[in-house]
Amino acid sequence: MIALFDLPVVTKRQRQKATRFRILLLKDGFCMLQYSVYARYCASEDVAKVHRKRISSHLPDEGQIRILSLTDKQFGKMEVYCGKKREKTEPAPAQLEFL
Repeated sequence: MIALFDLPVVTKRQRQKATRFRILLLKDGFCMLQYSVYARYCASEDVAKVHRKRISSHLPDEGQIRILSLTDKQFGKMEVYCGKKREKTEPAPAQLEFL
């Protein structure tokens, strides 16, 4: 799951709300891919629904937030560049197995 957002940060109050939203994502297990782009591994669609609901219940008053669901295979096909040099895509987290 990827959360992309563009939040206003002109006033002090807007910056505080944007920071609170980023902290919410981090506490919910997301990691930053790029500034304003966060990703979280979800093992199933049911798990993804829980996190979508959590995000939607904490939306800031202003700005735009998008949530995108990807499979492991789709995530692995992502092309990552640093300058003109292509880098390896981060591996998707391994699923936990309970025996």
